[in-house]
Amino acid sequence: MLALLGDDLLCVAGLLALLAGLGGWAAPSFKKPLPFRLLRAALLGVFLLMLSAFAVLILAYMRSDFSVMSVYQNSHTAKPLFYKIAAAWGGHEGSMILWTLIASLFGAVLALRPALSAGFTARALSVQALMIAAFIAFIFFTSDPFTLLVPTPTEGLGLNPILQDPALAMHPPILYLGYVGFSLAFSFAVAGLLEAKIDPAWATALRGYALFAWAALTIGIALGSWWAYYELGWGGWWFWDPVENASFIPWLSATALVHALVVLEKRGSLKAWAALLALLTFTLSLCGTFLVRSGAITSVHAFALDPARGIFILLLIGLAAGGGLLIFGLRAPKLFAEGVFAPVSRESLLTLNSLFFFTGCMTVLIGTVYPLALELLAGISISVGAPYFRQSFVPLMVPAVVLMGLGPYALWKKDSLRALFPRLQTAFLLTLALLLGTFLFFHTREMRFYLGITLAGWVFFATLHEAWLRRQQTGKIPRRGWGMMLAHLGFAVTLSGMVVSSHFSQESLALLKPGGALKLDGLTVRFEELERLPGPNYLSDRAEMRVSDGQSTVALMHPERRYYPVAQRVISQVAIHTNGFSNIYVVLGEPQNDQGRVKGWTVRASIHPLAPWIWFGCVMMAAGGLLAAPGRLTKPQSR
Repeated sequence: MLALLGDDLLCVAGLLALLAGLGGWAAPSFKKPLPFRLLRAALLGVFLLMLSAFAVLILAYMRSDFSVMSVYQNSHTAKPLFYKIAAAWGGHEGSMILWTLIASLFGAVLALRPALSAGFTARALSVQALMIAAFIAFIFFTSDPFTLLVPTPTEGLGLNPILQDPALAMHPPILYLGYVGFSLAFSFAVAGLLEAKIDPAWATALRGYALFAWAALTIGIALGSWWAYYELGWGGWWFWDPVENASFIPWLSATALVHALVVLEKRGSLKAWAALLALLTFTLSLCGTFLVRSGAITSVHAFALDPARGIFILLLIGLAAGGGLLIFGLRAPKLFAEGVFAPVSRESLLTLNSLFFFTGCMTVLIGTVYPLALELLAGISISVGAPYFRQSFVPLMVPAVVLMGLGPYALWKKDSLRALFPRLQTAFLLTLALLLGTFLFFHTREMRFYLGITLAGWVFFATLHEAWLRRQQTGKIPRRGWGMMLAHLGFAVTLSGMVVSSHFSQESLALLKPGGALKLDGLTVRFEELERLPGPNYLSDRAEMRVSDGQSTVALMHPERRYYPVAQRVISQVAIHTNGFSNIYVVLGEPQNDQGRVKGWTVRASIHPLAPWIWFGCVMMAAGGLLAAPGRLTKPQSR
């Protein structure tokens, strides 16, 4: 019953979205408001239908209804309720329902809060509805979560144990808010080009949605990084994995878009560039979906290995990119800049920053896609790893980070180097003092470390000093200014954590039995005891590790090795102790046997200075984006 109900809801939602998408093109031509109201009601109806279908899927997981194929493949009666619910989007089919639900959510929000004119909103809603219809078609033809399984099994296969984690349970919904949020940017761009409304009002209407999606994407990436850091047990926060890159690529493009929208909103310039970025950012989100779900790559993050799905997604990418770029090519030449700005001005610096971020985006895209294309076209298998990205992407980001601190100091429209340099003196001197202090405190010859700390310090001091100057001059800082400041400070904090953690992490590996100990950077990690404990759906070998500094106990840590009987897999559960400035990281490895007796356990302990700042800074960035986002939605104007 649940499977039939879910399919019926999807079918009605798809038909309604298709009708709304096709009928929406005609709505602006009617002089009466009724067609526009019907279009808005249709988008609200699609959202309610998708929400109902998703609720039916969650109910099937909660009931362990194994007559539903996706429930059988991803759940088990012994699984805790929280992970049963999370499994609804933990598998490929359910995750696509969530993706489409979020797309319909953004369509419903726009229907409730129309932007600019009724004609513009009708165009945007029709584009959004057609995208939703395409996603539902993808679900029906390749990824139906409500497929019936006959006869009904008595038990399910269970979700991959490595995915049974609170952070990863929240990772897809938040990441999709970012991914799919930019579908509205795409719809805005198409509608704006068709209605000739790429102007400051368009930028104002879009900027709130773009900032919200950017903030969600930031948190989604951070959650994925945090999960990989503590769940996979290797202690790294970024590996340039293709699936990591799949979310990072649209984030870079979105960052370029946000900066371009600032210039367009303030000065009426960069119309074509902002529209192009709005089109490309969502297209790159679809490309990321293709990488994750097509089977083109193998990764711990990847969902599905089904070429048919990949072909369908490629078709969607082709339609979206081809259609969007065709409209852009026809309409962009008619866009004229309203505001002219000098080479030295805030507009120029923001434009350069946007260009650097987008160039970095293309660099990461090439490094990610090139091995796949080479293997497909020439049958040659190569690997593009961290060295490529360090040598190509990182140098592009150096001037972008310099501009991040420099831009807010410059005046709009026209400035001069002679007037600009005195404003920079305080931030420059503070950054220089930080660099000298770093030379004295840290004993390393790694120039990349000093460069990274200098850049982080520059953004930090420049952001605070410019905010202080603005407060002195105007008496207040608007909410949007606070948001920008918080986001830039968060970037500086994240960059500091990345640089220090990368250069000064230490690790110690030993074979220990209870009573044994290892040394780590002046600390002693002692293996106190080992006990076997039952979990909700696993058995755990749980160690107690006492970390001391020679005088007192710093922490009691409990790394585990969990055995999941259903999946017949063993997963290491890392123990992490943090004081906000560094992480102590302990992993309990495999037992080493000698003639049937346990000789000892492999214990790996490491210390990661400033590692917590990586994710704390991401939270600051996202909070800054959200702080700047409210108040950007405009009510409709008469046609």
